[in-house]
Amino acid sequence: MGKEIERKFLVKGEFRHLAVRKLEIIQGYLSVDPSRILRLRISDGKSVISIKAPAEDTGFARYEWEIEIPVETAREIMKICLGQIIYKTRYIVPFVDHNFEVDQFHGKNEGLIIAEIELADEKEFFEKPAWLGDEVTGKPEFYNSNLI
Repeated sequence: MGKEIERKFLVKGEFRHLAVRKLEIIQGYLSVDPSRILRLRISDGKSVISIKAPAEDTGFARYEWEIEIPVETAREIMKICLGQIIYKTRYIVPFVDHNFEVDQFHGKNEGLIIAEIELADEKEFFEKPAWLGDEVTGKPEFYNSNLI
């Protein structure tokens, strides 16, 4: 069982020139129940089903399992996903000892840019780049599952 400890921030400045990688992502949801989120993602020539659930403690950690499936199967399943499909461009931006994943949303969520950082521990210190804005960790309106 994997555990994901992640913090999210709005982006207020330019970051693209710092990116070392850029990915196009298509994702949909088969369940958005906060106690069991089931996400389907296609990116970089592969597809993954992710199962997410709250961790037993009260922080921003969640359990997460990922299962790779064939891309053609994912494209078929994508047709039965809830709501709208999310299209976004992800930029991998290194800063000091961490990598930020910065998602620029398209379509219905055009204009929204969210940066995420994965941590080893909820109390882990990390430096914040100047382009990072307000923290939105734990705010449901910024969960991808609520952007559909």
